[in-house]
Amino acid sequence: MRLRSGVFASSCLLVQALGVALFLRGFFPLPVRSVPRREARADAPAEPAPPGPGIVSNWTKIPPPLFKKVVIVLIDALRDDFVFGSKGKQFMPYTTQVVEKGTSYSFIAEAKPPTVTMPRIKALMTGSIPGFIDVVVNLNSPALLDDNLIWQAKTAGKRIIFYGDDTWVKLFPKHFVEYDGTTSFFVSDFTEVDDNVTRHLDRVLKREDWDLLILHYLGLDHIGHMTGPNSPLVGPKLREMDNILKKIHISLLSKEEASLPNLLVVCGDHGMSETGSHGGSSEGEVHTPLLFISSAFRKRSAPLAQPEHVQQTDLANTLAIGLGLPISRNSVGKLILPVVGGKTMREQLRFVHLNGFQLSRLLQENTPAYEKDPGYEHFKMAEKSHGNWIKLYLEGNNSEILLNLGKKVLKQYLEALKTLSSSLSKQVAQYDMYSMMVGTVIIMEVLILLLLSIPKALSRQAEFEVPLSPPLYSLLFYLMCLMLCAVHVIVCTSAESLCYFCSMSWLTAVGVMVLISALMCGILSAIAKIFENYRLPPKGNSNGIATVDISAGFVGLDSYVEIPAIFLTAFTTYAGPFLWAIHLLCYLSSEVSRNSAAVGHGCFCYALMRSIPVAVYVVLVTGLRYHLFIWSVFSPKLLYEGVHVLITAAVCLFFTAMDQNHSYKVQD
Repeated sequence: MRLRSGVFASSCLLVQALGVALFLRGFFPLPVRSVPRREARADAPAEPAPPGPGIVSNWTKIPPPLFKKVVIVLIDALRDDFVFGSKGKQFMPYTTQVVEKGTSYSFIAEAKPPTVTMPRIKALMTGSIPGFIDVVVNLNSPALLDDNLIWQAKTAGKRIIFYGDDTWVKLFPKHFVEYDGTTSFFVSDFTEVDDNVTRHLDRVLKREDWDLLILHYLGLDHIGHMTGPNSPLVGPKLREMDNILKKIHISLLSKEEASLPNLLVVCGDHGMSETGSHGGSSEGEVHTPLLFISSAFRKRSAPLAQPEHVQQTDLANTLAIGLGLPISRNSVGKLILPVVGGKTMREQLRFVHLNGFQLSRLLQENTPAYEKDPGYEHFKMAEKSHGNWIKLYLEGNNSEILLNLGKKVLKQYLEALKTLSSSLSKQVAQYDMYSMMVGTVIIMEVLILLLLSIPKALSRQAEFEVPLSPPLYSLLFYLMCLMLCAVHVIVCTSAESLCYFCSMSWLTAVGVMVLISALMCGILSAIAKIFENYRLPPKGNSNGIATVDISAGFVGLDSYVEIPAIFLTAFTTYAGPFLWAIHLLCYLSSEVSRNSAAVGHGCFCYALMRSIPVAVYVVLVTGLRYHLFIWSVFSPKLLYEGVHVLITAAVCLFFTAMDQNHSYKVQD
């Protein structure tokens, strides 16, 4: 079958666009998601049903708050050694005393890259792990739309006050009853940026009209950027933070009620490297201190050993339990048990059951074969044991057996939470290499086919012969299909993590295998033709997401309308190559004595120019997928190239349609 160069080039680009889409789906795994935020405040699950008739648990609501007031002090770029190391002992004496001898629990929270402020705030408040794809999905809104702790607190009637980095104000608009945002733009400002937060403290600590106070200090981060972590300016700034923590702690203690204590949380959004920067995955950048300080905790009797490591996402779940709120539906974190360790065994079991139920539901909504997940199996076993414990408890059994069984159930729950959290986190953190490889194979096959077709496609006839049924290649075609299907079965049955290509229907997967096999046979056929022509007598002539102008998508619109906004944004971004291509078409079409194959030649060259960089780039990105700048530099360029392929395909189809129309007019 013979195809004109324009038709062939357009078809190749459409196939390549499919390969790019499959590669992008593997390279940008979608974060685990549950129901929309407006539907998130569902009824809490009841305690596990005790076995046997006639016994029913009466605890069906979310547990009441454990703390009256909560103050969160987030010190930007606070490394763990600034509190637990020599600098902490020297410059933060009050905090060190509380950590070592006071009523507190200390942890090292591990942050996931990229270690920059906005995704870290999202992780702290939602319990989820933001990815690069979130930037693309939420281009039309800077506000955080996922279910989160701040929204849950506001919906429950909690009064929230915020002072500090204005990133919070952008993420949570209309959530704070009072706020004062400071900009992080002036990195040379070490003093006023923090004084603008502290100046509110004396007044707000005397008031009783708030439930949650959030303070975000930026001065330490600015010092790190300008002079590094070993600068002589770090010590005085840590001493300033220590005095602020002392003031807040003493104020909370003086206003405490016997029935409901207050809680002070000290944390960092990320750390800093040895050069003072952040964004990567070095130990100094991902390890931050996490302190819980409250009179509800037992006073420490022995010196603090090495703090236990927890995940940064665990804070959202722990604070939700502490404030008597539902756990965020998209959270992959787990409850930090020591914070609730002073409660009764029934309360502790209730807390971990709520967390396990939320994680198992999130797993069900994001993993087809969730029943086989070890974490889900552990949770169901723990839930069954919990039901047996409740039966003994409701029967009035207060023996040692009840206590020992409770400890056993608690241990089962903690193991289930750990496994469930790990399974869900891997879906966001791991690349889908199988989908990426299939997409890369399709892209490379199209490129090779275009390169081999240059002599025919750019000939005077501008035609390309596509061999559909030579016996040798038909046999090869079927053998390749069988081999690829066998590989697909092996990969999908042995894959430890979820794979998008494996989750497709068998009909779709076989269709992709047939496409790959057909492209390979076409390549081999083209190679054979080249060698055959050599034996015959000669005849020729045989770069960041942030640079995309989103405002252009709203020209002439009163509100956000998805389809016109996407079209206008894409048109503005690719106006240069698009207008150049249209000009080329007009020029070729206006020539009276032009070669009849001119438009086909232009279309083929245009397709080849676009195919080469895409093919090279997907290989480059795959090899550099763990590079420091993968999210900030390589990923935006990859998305740009993918959309460019799609637009080029549309332009080539337009070329071909115009050429066909011109040919019909000439014939008439």
